[in-house]
Amino acid sequence: MDAKELQPIKQRYGIAGNCEALNHALDTAMQVAKTDLSVLITGESGVGKEVIPRLIHDNSLRRTRKYFAINCGSIPEGTIDSELFGHEKGSFTGAIGEHEGYFGAANGGTLFLDEVGELPLSTQARLLRVLENGEYIRVGSSEVRKTNVRVVAATNVNIQAALRDGKFREDLYYRLNTIHIKMPPLRERGDDILLLFKKFAMEIAAKYQMPERITLSPDAEEVMKRYKWPGNIRQLKNVTEQMSVLMRDSRLVTPEVLSEYEIWPTIEEKGGLVRVSEGTGEAPTYASEREMLFKMINALHIELKELKQHISSSGTVQTVNVPAVTTPAVTVPATVSVSPTVEVPPAVSVSPVVTVTHAPKMTEHDEPTPYAEEYVEESLSLADHEKRLIIKALEKNRGRRKRAADELHISERTLYRKIKEYGLDEM
Repeated sequence: MDAKELQPIKQRYGIAGNCEALNHALDTAMQVAKTDLSVLITGESGVGKEVIPRLIHDNSLRRTRKYFAINCGSIPEGTIDSELFGHEKGSFTGAIGEHEGYFGAANGGTLFLDEVGELPLSTQARLLRVLENGEYIRVGSSEVRKTNVRVVAATNVNIQAALRDGKFREDLYYRLNTIHIKMPPLRERGDDILLLFKKFAMEIAAKYQMPERITLSPDAEEVMKRYKWPGNIRQLKNVTEQMSVLMRDSRLVTPEVLSEYEIWPTIEEKGGLVRVSEGTGEAPTYASEREMLFKMINALHIELKELKQHISSSGTVQTVNVPAVTTPAVTVPATVSVSPTVEVPPAVSVSPVVTVTHAPKMTEHDEPTPYAEEYVEESLSLADHEKRLIIKALEKNRGRRKRAADELHISERTLYRKIKEYGLDEM
Protein backbone atom coordinates (compact mmCIF):
# COMPACT_ATOMS: atom_id res chain seq x y z
CA MET A 1 0.00 0.00 0.00
CA ASP A 2 1.29 3.49 -0.83
CA ALA A 3 1.14 6.55 1.42
CA LYS A 4 -2.24 7.70 0.03
CA GLU A 5 -3.86 4.33 0.67
CA LEU A 6 -2.51 4.30 4.23
CA GLN A 7 -3.85 7.77 5.03
CA PRO A 8 -7.43 6.66 5.93
CA ILE A 9 -5.96 4.03 8.26
CA LYS A 10 -3.80 6.63 10.00
CA GLN A 11 -6.78 8.92 10.45
CA ARG A 12 -8.89 6.11 11.89
CA TYR A 13 -6.31 5.16 14.50
CA GLY A 14 -4.93 8.63 15.22
CA ILE A 15 -1.53 7.92 13.69
CA ALA A 16 0.54 10.93 12.59
CA GLY A 17 3.64 10.62 10.45
CA ASN A 18 4.91 9.72 7.02
CA CYS A 19 8.32 8.16 7.62
CA GLU A 20 9.13 5.11 5.53
CA ALA A 21 9.64 2.76 8.49
CA LEU A 22 6.23 3.62 9.94
CA ASN A 23 4.47 3.16 6.59
CA HIS A 24 6.20 -0.21 6.15
CA ALA A 25 5.00 -1.37 9.58
CA LEU A 26 1.39 -0.34 8.83
CA ASP A 27 1.51 -1.93 5.38
CA THR A 28 2.78 -5.22 6.84
CA ALA A 29 0.05 -5.18 9.48
CA MET A 30 -2.67 -4.69 6.85
CA GLN A 31 -1.30 -7.52 4.70
CA VAL A 32 -1.16 -10.01 7.57
CA ALA A 33 -4.52 -9.00 9.10
CA LYS A 34 -6.58 -11.37 6.92
CA THR A 35 -4.51 -14.39 8.03
CA ASP A 36 -4.21 -16.20 11.36
CA LEU A 37 -0.42 -15.98 11.51
CA SER A 38 1.22 -15.05 14.80
CA VAL A 39 2.79 -11.59 14.85
CA LEU A 40 5.67 -10.29 16.97
CA ILE A 41 5.97 -6.51 17.30
CA THR A 42 9.25 -5.10 18.55
CA GLY A 43 10.28 -1.57 19.40
CA GLU A 44 11.30 0.66 22.27
CA SER A 45 8.92 1.60 25.06
CA GLY A 46 6.53 4.39 24.05
CA VAL A 47 6.70 3.99 20.25
CA GLY A 48 3.03 3.04 19.90
CA LYS A 49 3.23 -0.74 19.48
CA GLU A 50 -0.29 -1.15 20.90
CA VAL A 51 -1.84 0.36 17.75
CA ILE A 52 -0.69 -2.52 15.51
CA PRO A 53 -2.60 -5.42 17.18
CA ARG A 54 -5.78 -3.33 17.28
CA LEU A 55 -5.38 -2.57 13.58
CA ILE A 56 -4.77 -6.25 12.81
CA HIS A 57 -7.85 -7.39 14.75
CA ASP A 58 -10.17 -4.75 13.28
CA ASN A 59 -9.21 -5.73 9.73
CA SER A 60 -9.25 -9.51 10.28
CA LEU A 61 -11.99 -12.12 9.94
CA ARG A 62 -12.16 -12.14 13.76
CA ARG A 63 -13.17 -8.48 14.05
CA THR A 64 -16.67 -9.37 15.36
CA ARG A 65 -15.18 -11.48 18.19
CA LYS A 66 -13.47 -10.44 21.41
CA TYR A 67 -10.14 -8.63 21.61
CA PHE A 68 -8.07 -8.62 24.81
CA ALA A 69 -4.88 -6.66 25.49
CA ILE A 70 -2.82 -8.00 28.40
CA ASN A 71 0.29 -6.41 29.87
CA CYS A 72 2.34 -9.45 30.90
CA GLY A 73 4.79 -7.31 32.85
CA SER A 74 2.12 -5.96 35.22
CA ILE A 75 0.78 -9.37 36.34
CA PRO A 76 2.59 -10.96 39.32
CA GLU A 77 4.54 -14.09 38.47
CA GLY A 78 2.51 -16.19 40.92
CA THR A 79 -0.81 -15.46 39.20
CA ILE A 80 0.16 -15.10 35.54
CA ASP A 81 -0.75 -18.73 34.68
CA SER A 82 -4.15 -18.34 36.32
CA GLU A 83 -4.84 -15.07 34.48
CA LEU A 84 -3.93 -16.47 31.08
CA PHE A 85 -5.16 -20.07 31.28
CA GLY A 86 -7.69 -19.99 34.14
CA HIS A 87 -7.91 -22.11 37.30
CA GLU A 88 -10.18 -24.55 39.07
CA LYS A 89 -11.96 -23.90 42.35
CA GLY A 90 -9.65 -24.59 45.30
CA SER A 91 -6.54 -24.98 43.14
CA PHE A 92 -4.68 -22.47 45.36
CA THR A 93 -5.33 -20.20 48.31
CA GLY A 94 -7.95 -17.64 47.33
CA ALA A 95 -9.35 -19.64 44.39
CA ILE A 96 -12.93 -19.50 45.66
CA GLY A 97 -14.38 -20.26 42.24
CA GLU A 98 -13.51 -21.23 38.69
CA HIS A 99 -11.76 -18.74 36.42
CA GLU A 100 -11.93 -19.04 32.66
CA GLY A 101 -8.70 -17.19 31.84
CA TYR A 102 -7.97 -15.01 28.83
CA PHE A 103 -7.37 -17.89 26.43
CA GLY A 104 -10.79 -19.28 27.22
CA ALA A 105 -12.57 -15.92 27.15
CA ALA A 106 -10.94 -14.86 23.86
CA ASN A 107 -11.87 -18.07 22.00
CA GLY A 108 -12.42 -17.11 18.36
CA GLY A 109 -10.90 -13.67 18.86
CA THR A 110 -7.51 -12.00 19.26
CA LEU A 111 -5.19 -11.86 22.26
CA PHE A 112 -2.53 -9.13 22.45
CA LEU A 113 0.31 -10.06 24.82
CA ASP A 114 2.24 -6.89 25.56
CA GLU A 115 5.71 -7.18 27.18
CA VAL A 116 5.78 -10.90 26.34
CA GLY A 117 9.50 -10.92 27.16
CA GLU A 118 8.58 -10.60 30.86
CA LEU A 119 6.81 -13.99 30.97
CA PRO A 120 8.34 -16.62 33.30
CA LEU A 121 9.88 -19.65 31.56
CA SER A 122 7.16 -21.98 32.89
CA THR A 123 4.45 -19.76 31.39
CA GLN A 124 6.38 -19.59 28.12
CA ALA A 125 6.15 -23.40 27.87
CA ARG A 126 2.36 -23.26 28.34
CA LEU A 127 2.07 -20.49 25.74
CA LEU A 128 4.08 -22.50 23.22
CA ARG A 129 1.65 -25.40 23.52
CA VAL A 130 -1.35 -23.13 22.89
CA LEU A 131 0.31 -21.63 19.83
CA GLU A 132 1.21 -25.03 18.37
CA ASN A 133 -2.04 -26.96 18.81
CA GLY A 134 -4.54 -24.71 20.59
CA GLU A 135 -4.47 -26.81 23.78
CA TYR A 136 -4.08 -25.62 27.36
CA ILE A 137 -4.78 -26.83 30.90
CA ARG A 138 -6.21 -24.73 33.69
CA VAL A 139 -4.24 -24.37 36.93
CA GLY A 140 -5.27 -27.20 39.26
CA SER A 141 -6.92 -29.24 36.49
CA SER A 142 -5.91 -32.22 34.36
CA GLU A 143 -8.48 -31.64 31.63
CA VAL A 144 -7.10 -30.52 28.27
CA ARG A 145 -9.09 -27.65 26.79
CA LYS A 146 -9.12 -26.27 23.25
CA THR A 147 -9.16 -22.67 22.11
CA ASN A 148 -8.97 -20.87 18.79
CA VAL A 149 -7.16 -17.64 19.58
CA ARG A 150 -4.91 -15.53 17.41
CA VAL A 151 -1.91 -14.25 19.38
CA VAL A 152 -0.20 -10.94 18.64
CA ALA A 153 2.79 -10.30 20.93
CA ALA A 154 4.94 -7.26 21.57
CA THR A 155 8.14 -6.61 23.49
CA ASN A 156 10.59 -3.79 24.13
CA VAL A 157 13.39 -6.04 25.40
CA ASN A 158 16.31 -7.25 23.33
CA ILE A 159 15.01 -10.71 22.44
CA GLN A 160 18.37 -11.87 21.03
CA ALA A 161 20.07 -11.03 24.34
CA ALA A 162 17.25 -12.76 26.26
CA LEU A 163 17.74 -15.87 24.12
CA ARG A 164 21.48 -15.89 24.84
CA ASP A 165 20.87 -15.45 28.57
CA GLY A 166 18.29 -18.24 28.66
CA LYS A 167 15.48 -15.89 29.71
CA PHE A 168 13.34 -16.54 26.64
CA ARG A 169 12.64 -19.85 24.94
CA GLU A 170 14.08 -20.10 21.46
CA ASP A 171 11.24 -22.33 20.19
CA LEU A 172 8.65 -19.84 21.47
CA TYR A 173 10.50 -16.98 19.79
CA TYR A 174 10.39 -18.67 16.37
CA ARG A 175 6.72 -19.57 16.90
CA LEU A 176 5.75 -16.00 17.76
CA ASN A 177 8.01 -14.46 15.13
CA THR A 178 6.09 -15.82 12.13
CA ILE A 179 5.57 -12.19 11.07
CA HIS A 180 7.89 -9.57 12.52
CA ILE A 181 6.85 -5.90 12.65
CA LYS A 182 9.36 -3.34 13.93
CA MET A 183 8.11 0.02 15.11
CA PRO A 184 10.72 2.78 14.60
CA PRO A 185 11.87 4.93 17.54
CA LEU A 186 10.78 8.56 17.46
CA ARG A 187 14.35 9.86 17.03
CA GLU A 188 14.51 8.15 13.61
CA ARG A 189 11.26 9.63 12.31
CA GLY A 190 12.56 13.10 11.38
CA ASP A 191 9.78 15.59 10.61
CA ASP A 192 7.19 13.22 12.13
CA ILE A 193 8.28 14.65 15.49
CA LEU A 194 6.93 18.07 14.50
CA LEU A 195 3.70 16.57 13.14
CA LEU A 196 3.11 14.69 16.39
CA PHE A 197 3.85 17.81 18.44
CA LYS A 198 1.32 19.79 16.41
CA LYS A 199 -1.26 17.02 16.77
CA PHE A 200 -0.86 16.80 20.56
CA ALA A 201 -0.86 20.60 20.92
CA MET A 202 -4.12 20.90 18.97
CA GLU A 203 -5.75 18.07 20.94
CA ILE A 204 -4.88 19.55 24.34
CA ALA A 205 -5.99 23.03 23.26
CA ALA A 206 -9.36 21.67 22.11
CA LYS A 207 -9.79 19.48 25.18
CA TYR A 208 -9.33 22.35 27.63
CA GLN A 209 -10.81 25.05 25.36
CA MET A 210 -7.60 27.07 25.17
CA PRO A 211 -7.77 30.18 22.95
CA GLU A 212 -4.48 29.34 21.25
CA ARG A 213 -2.31 26.24 20.91
CA ILE A 214 1.43 26.33 21.53
CA THR A 215 3.79 26.53 18.53
CA LEU A 216 7.50 25.94 17.98
CA SER A 217 10.04 28.53 16.92
CA PRO A 218 12.40 27.50 14.07
CA ASP A 219 15.25 26.96 16.53
CA ALA A 220 13.01 24.91 18.80
CA GLU A 221 12.03 22.72 15.85
CA GLU A 222 15.69 21.89 15.27
CA VAL A 223 16.16 21.05 18.94
CA MET A 224 13.11 18.77 18.87
CA LYS A 225 14.42 16.89 15.84
CA ARG A 226 17.93 16.52 17.28
CA TYR A 227 16.79 15.34 20.72
CA LYS A 228 16.94 11.54 21.18
CA TRP A 229 13.53 11.08 22.88
CA PRO A 230 14.31 8.10 25.16
CA GLY A 231 10.60 7.95 26.07
CA ASN A 232 9.55 8.22 22.41
CA ILE A 233 5.95 9.27 21.57
CA ARG A 234 4.79 8.92 25.17
CA GLN A 235 7.44 11.38 26.32
CA LEU A 236 6.66 13.82 23.50
CA LYS A 237 2.97 13.78 24.36
CA ASN A 238 3.62 14.36 28.07
CA VAL A 239 6.00 17.26 27.41
CA THR A 240 3.56 18.86 24.95
CA GLU A 241 0.72 18.60 27.47
CA GLN A 242 2.84 20.12 30.24
CA MET A 243 3.91 23.09 28.10
CA SER A 244 0.37 23.63 26.83
CA VAL A 245 -0.98 23.92 30.36
CA LEU A 246 1.90 25.77 32.07
CA MET A 247 2.88 28.33 29.41
CA ARG A 248 0.80 31.47 30.01
CA ASP A 249 2.79 34.56 29.06
CA SER A 250 3.67 33.30 25.60
CA ARG A 251 2.50 30.41 23.43
CA LEU A 252 5.74 30.28 21.42
CA VAL A 253 8.08 27.46 22.45
CA THR A 254 11.76 28.41 22.20
CA PRO A 255 14.93 26.37 22.96
CA GLU A 256 15.07 28.09 26.35
CA VAL A 257 11.57 26.83 27.16
CA LEU A 258 12.49 23.32 26.02
CA SER A 259 15.54 23.31 28.30
CA GLU A 260 13.21 23.82 31.28
CA TYR A 261 11.62 20.48 30.38
CA GLU A 262 15.02 18.75 29.99
CA ILE A 263 14.85 18.76 26.18
CA TRP A 264 18.33 19.33 24.79
CA PRO A 265 19.81 18.44 21.40
CA THR A 266 21.90 15.29 21.72
CA ILE A 267 24.34 13.36 19.59
CA GLU A 268 25.65 9.78 19.58
CA GLU A 269 29.21 9.67 20.84
CA LYS A 270 31.11 6.52 21.80
CA GLY A 271 27.98 4.54 22.49
CA GLY A 272 26.37 7.05 24.87
CA LEU A 273 24.06 10.03 24.73
CA VAL A 274 25.95 13.27 25.23
CA ARG A 275 24.50 16.76 25.16
CA VAL A 276 25.84 19.13 22.51
CA SER A 277 27.74 21.94 24.21
CA GLU A 278 25.79 25.12 23.60
CA GLY A 279 26.27 28.08 25.88
CA THR A 280 26.08 27.76 29.67
CA GLY A 281 24.09 25.63 32.05
CA GLU A 282 24.99 22.32 30.45
CA ALA A 283 23.23 19.24 31.79
CA PRO A 284 22.53 15.75 30.42
CA THR A 285 19.15 14.15 30.02
CA TYR A 286 17.71 12.09 32.87
CA ALA A 287 18.26 8.84 30.94
CA SER A 288 21.87 9.80 30.20
CA GLU A 289 22.49 10.67 33.84
CA ARG A 290 21.06 7.34 34.98
CA GLU A 291 23.18 5.40 32.47
CA MET A 292 26.36 7.22 33.45
CA LEU A 293 25.67 6.63 37.15
CA PHE A 294 25.23 2.90 36.69
CA LYS A 295 28.44 2.60 34.64
CA MET A 296 30.53 4.54 37.13
CA ILE A 297 29.03 2.82 40.18
CA ASN A 298 29.91 -0.53 38.67
CA ALA A 299 33.49 0.59 37.98
CA LEU A 300 33.84 2.01 41.49
CA HIS A 301 32.47 -1.18 42.98
CA ILE A 302 35.18 -3.27 41.32
CA GLU A 303 38.00 -0.88 42.18
CA LEU A 304 36.97 -0.39 45.80
CA LYS A 305 36.46 -4.11 46.29
CA GLU A 306 40.09 -4.61 45.30
CA LEU A 307 41.07 -1.82 47.71
CA LYS A 308 39.12 -3.46 50.52
CA GLN A 309 40.82 -6.81 49.90
CA HIS A 310 44.19 -5.06 49.90
CA ILE A 311 43.43 -3.44 53.28
CA SER A 312 42.27 -6.73 54.78
CA SER A 313 45.24 -8.77 53.54
CA SER A 314 48.12 -6.35 54.15
CA GLY A 315 46.92 -4.73 57.38
CA THR A 316 48.04 -1.32 56.07
CA VAL A 317 46.52 1.26 53.78
CA GLN A 318 48.49 2.07 50.66
CA THR A 319 47.78 4.09 47.55
CA VAL A 320 46.41 1.90 44.75
CA ASN A 321 47.24 2.96 41.20
CA VAL A 322 44.57 2.25 38.61
CA PRO A 323 44.23 3.34 34.98
CA ALA A 324 42.63 6.72 34.44
CA VAL A 325 38.97 6.72 33.42
CA THR A 326 38.62 7.85 29.80
CA THR A 327 35.20 9.13 28.82
CA PRO A 328 33.68 12.05 26.89
CA ALA A 329 33.38 15.20 28.98
CA VAL A 330 29.91 15.06 30.51
CA THR A 331 28.70 17.09 33.46
CA VAL A 332 25.92 15.84 35.74
CA PRO A 333 25.06 18.72 38.07
CA ALA A 334 25.20 18.08 41.83
CA THR A 335 25.65 14.35 41.30
CA VAL A 336 28.48 13.21 39.04
CA SER A 337 31.34 14.89 37.21
CA VAL A 338 32.82 12.92 34.31
CA SER A 339 36.10 13.90 32.70
CA PRO A 340 39.57 12.34 32.85
CA THR A 341 38.76 12.42 36.58
CA VAL A 342 35.48 10.87 37.83
CA GLU A 343 34.06 12.07 41.13
CA VAL A 344 31.10 10.82 43.13
CA PRO A 345 30.88 13.20 46.11
CA PRO A 346 31.06 13.02 49.01
CA ALA A 347 32.27 9.47 49.51
CA VAL A 348 34.58 8.45 46.66
CA SER A 349 36.93 10.14 44.21
CA VAL A 350 38.32 8.15 41.29
CA SER A 351 41.21 9.37 39.15
CA PRO A 352 44.56 7.83 38.16
CA VAL A 353 44.85 7.33 41.95
CA VAL A 354 41.95 5.90 44.01
CA THR A 355 41.63 7.40 47.50
CA VAL A 356 39.04 6.86 50.22
CA THR A 357 37.98 10.27 51.58
CA HIS A 358 35.96 11.31 54.63
CA ALA A 359 37.84 8.65 56.62
CA PRO A 360 40.84 9.07 58.95
CA LYS A 361 43.89 9.85 56.83
CA MET A 362 46.60 7.19 57.16
CA THR A 363 50.14 6.74 55.95
CA GLU A 364 52.04 3.55 55.41
CA HIS A 365 53.36 3.80 59.03
CA ASP A 366 49.88 4.09 60.57
CA GLU A 367 47.89 1.18 61.89
CA PRO A 368 44.57 0.55 60.10
CA THR A 369 41.52 1.75 62.00
CA PRO A 370 38.70 -0.68 62.80
CA TYR A 371 36.37 1.54 60.77
CA ALA A 372 38.18 1.29 57.42
CA GLU A 373 36.43 -1.88 56.25
CA GLU A 374 33.02 -0.60 57.36
CA TYR A 375 33.55 2.66 55.50
CA VAL A 376 34.59 1.00 52.24
CA GLU A 377 31.64 -1.40 52.52
CA GLU A 378 29.25 1.52 52.98
CA SER A 379 30.57 3.37 49.90
CA LEU A 380 30.17 0.17 47.86
CA SER A 381 26.42 -0.01 48.44
CA LEU A 382 24.86 -0.27 44.98
CA ALA A 383 21.48 -0.75 46.62
CA ASP A 384 21.61 2.82 48.00
CA HIS A 385 22.27 4.25 44.53
CA GLU A 386 19.50 2.12 43.03
CA LYS A 387 17.09 3.26 45.75
CA ARG A 388 17.99 6.92 45.11
CA LEU A 389 17.36 6.52 41.37
CA ILE A 390 13.96 4.90 42.02
CA ILE A 391 13.00 7.68 44.46
CA LYS A 392 14.09 10.33 41.93
CA ALA A 393 12.06 8.71 39.15
CA LEU A 394 8.95 8.43 41.36
CA GLU A 395 9.25 12.05 42.52
CA LYS A 396 9.78 13.27 38.97
CA ASN A 397 6.63 11.46 37.80
CA ARG A 398 4.64 12.40 40.93
CA GLY A 399 4.24 8.81 42.05
CA ARG A 400 3.09 7.47 38.68
CA ARG A 401 4.78 4.08 38.78
CA LYS A 402 4.15 3.19 35.15
CA ARG A 403 5.94 6.33 33.94
CA ALA A 404 8.73 5.85 36.50
CA ALA A 405 9.27 2.28 35.27
CA ASP A 406 9.43 3.51 31.67
CA GLU A 407 12.08 6.10 32.55
CA LEU A 408 14.14 3.52 34.45
CA HIS A 409 13.74 1.08 31.52
CA ILE A 410 12.40 -1.69 33.76
CA SER A 411 9.04 -3.42 33.90
CA GLU A 412 6.28 -2.37 36.29
CA ARG A 413 6.59 -5.72 38.04
CA THR A 414 10.29 -5.15 38.70
CA LEU A 415 9.61 -1.62 39.95
CA TYR A 416 6.87 -2.86 42.33
CA ARG A 417 9.26 -5.47 43.70
CA LYS A 418 12.00 -2.88 44.23
CA ILE A 419 9.55 -0.46 45.90
CA LYS A 420 8.52 -3.17 48.33
CA GLU A 421 12.14 -4.22 48.89
CA TYR A 422 13.22 -0.67 49.78
CA GLY A 423 10.10 0.19 51.78
CA LEU A 424 8.92 2.92 49.37
CA ASP A 425 5.24 1.85 49.36
CA GLU A 426 4.05 5.24 50.61
CA MET A 427 5.55 7.21 47.68
